[in-house]
Amino acid sequence: MKGGNRKDKKGILGRYGLIVSLLMLFAVMIIFSAGKIVFTSEGKKWREVGEKETVIRDRVILPKRGNIYTYDGKLLATTEPLFSIYMDFWADGIEKDTLSKYVGDLSLELAKKFPDRTAAQYRNVIMSGWKMREGEEEKIRDNEARGVDKRVPIRSRYVKIIRGDISYVDLKEIRTFPFWNQRSNRSGLIAEERNARKKPFGNLATRTVGNVYKDLEKGGASGLELKYDSLLRGIPGVKFRQKIQGKWMDVVEKPAEEGWDIITTIDADIQDIAERSLREKLTETEAESGTAIIMEVKSGEIKGIVNLDRMSNGEYGEGNPNAFSYMNEPGSTFKTVTTMVALDDGVVTPTDSFYVGSGLFQYNKRWVRDHYWRRGQDRGYLTVTEGMQVSSNIVMSKIVLKGYEDNPTKFVEGIDRIGLRKQLQWDVPLQGIEGTSSVRFPDDKVNYWSKTTLPWMSFGYESKIPPIYMLMFYNGIANGGRMIKPFIARQFIEAGKVVKNTEAEVVNPMMCKETTLQQIHEMLVGVVKEGTARVVASDYFTIAGKTGTAQIASGGGYGGYYVSFCGYFPAEEPMYTVFVGLRKPKGVPSGGGMAGMVFKNIAEQTYIRKVQLSVAHCPVDSTLQKNPPLKNGNWKHNRTLLASLNFPVGESDEAADWVKMQQDSIAYHPQALTLTGALVPDVRGMGARDALYLLEKSGLKVNLTGSGKVVSQSFPHDQRLVKGTTISITLR
Repeated sequence: MKGGNRKDKKGILGRYGLIVSLLMLFAVMIIFSAGKIVFTSEGKKWREVGEKETVIRDRVILPKRGNIYTYDGKLLATTEPLFSIYMDFWADGIEKDTLSKYVGDLSLELAKKFPDRTAAQYRNVIMSGWKMREGEEEKIRDNEARGVDKRVPIRSRYVKIIRGDISYVDLKEIRTFPFWNQRSNRSGLIAEERNARKKPFGNLATRTVGNVYKDLEKGGASGLELKYDSLLRGIPGVKFRQKIQGKWMDVVEKPAEEGWDIITTIDADIQDIAERSLREKLTETEAESGTAIIMEVKSGEIKGIVNLDRMSNGEYGEGNPNAFSYMNEPGSTFKTVTTMVALDDGVVTPTDSFYVGSGLFQYNKRWVRDHYWRRGQDRGYLTVTEGMQVSSNIVMSKIVLKGYEDNPTKFVEGIDRIGLRKQLQWDVPLQGIEGTSSVRFPDDKVNYWSKTTLPWMSFGYESKIPPIYMLMFYNGIANGGRMIKPFIARQFIEAGKVVKNTEAEVVNPMMCKETTLQQIHEMLVGVVKEGTARVVASDYFTIAGKTGTAQIASGGGYGGYYVSFCGYFPAEEPMYTVFVGLRKPKGVPSGGGMAGMVFKNIAEQTYIRKVQLSVAHCPVDSTLQKNPPLKNGNWKHNRTLLASLNFPVGESDEAADWVKMQQDSIAYHPQALTLTGALVPDVRGMGARDALYLLEKSGLKVNLTGSGKVVSQSFPHDQRLVKGTTISITLR
């Protein structure tokens, strides 16, 4: 027995040794294979394959493009994220049975939320994506049988489900939909983010603010967006996607740096005043286009700038940057330049007179005509001051012939001395000759100097000057002779800190002598008080300015008129300079009656809003209601406010939570608002806070435009309420 036991034990030990030897051999093979993977080119290959399956490298993080604001912080342009919605039909956890079970409910929710497709169409798109996967799987199995690489074709992996891009709010909502309310590796839901540009004020100053390309990575396409694109766009970051426990995660290697914000000089109130005033006159006269620019005299800040072109549908919208680029002969607004040069050179004095007769004067076989020449009225002699007031072409012609006929170069040098031929760059980028004055010079080989160029230049022909230059010139008069360049970009902000403040560039510290400046100022006041711009005179303050009416060169001749008015107010202590121009208005062209009336509307409305009046200028009018208006809204808040101000309140329903506020000369009278869960609430007359609260509480999503109180809502208050829909409200 003992011998047998030893024999058995020996056999067991032998088998055990064999097993150990095999295990050690297997371990050596593993170590060898691991070393081969780590240290050989084959290992590099397999690491790359593994990384492709678990890591997607060098994905760009788009930076947030900087915002553009008005001078007081209202958003003119901002960036918001939008999402393209796809399904990944090769997601690890997606199952056909579960998809088939919930695709009907998912399709119904999608059709309700995004009604550009029916539920049946959504179902077809989703199930077609799954069928594409099944077809590819069959191909892969065939490939495996033949020993071919089994890569998944990209075309069948991602299918776009929702046609348009959606907001983050909508993204959060669709993640609650059936089937999509799971983890992304089970639902296949992929949200591809991109940045989009939004203008909360709509088309307000849109041509000046500019546009970006649809592909935001390409940057700005026009306006401030293009001029300061390198600052606004920011610096992209880098991330990679890594698969962890079956779920793709974003890992940031280098964060993106947001673009700088720009604070402009634009005043939304003045901009709105200018746009409405210009649009009304363009509509009335059926003009082709129009421009209005409002500049703060001392600072050089452009507070409002409007460029309106007539579109194909007959409406007026922001088109070309005409304020900077419209190159036309300015007409009679240039007479102020002629007079300034001649007075400064001592060629004339304001009281020197010239014979104008019946308004016809021939020079070198070419007729100079005054606007009244057809009447046959003999006006005899007109002084320089009177010539400015009645806008006499003959007086201007005879002034320059008296002083510069033998030396026309001296006249153009006088224009140079003022600064009107200086080439400048603007916040709105332009190309070529646009945006630069084109004033002829006697030795200029490009622009031919004829025997009649000098007199015709004197009253605004044979030169091309864009509106922004005329504005700059007249502002120089208002600013005590100091010509400064108008600008729009006021401050640049990086990460919440102001990194650059902009001040106006001084083009000319003194355009002319002080005596000349005072004489010109008095003439411009006279033009409005007694001359061609009498209709522009205001009952509230004195205006100084000059009208302009110029024929438009076209095809070797002339066709249509460009009417303009440029001036400043209040004349005694100028605050704002304004240029208004209308291209090809219908009817009898009139710089005063057309462009001048736009100027007057802008000036008076701006003055009322922006000028601080003393108590002495604000006597109580007993015929007017003294109590300030109160917005509709929460009655508890309004009642507290009225009590704190000791304002009288009429009978009210104390149980009412929401009220409409009415008032008369005696008291405020709250009227209870009827609110039901079935109808859209009436939020007209409410402030933004109350309106948003009521609408969102009702289950609506809100798109808000403007500021002040609600003046309109896209769904009427008696319409049946559909929760989840978006309502637009406009505040003013």
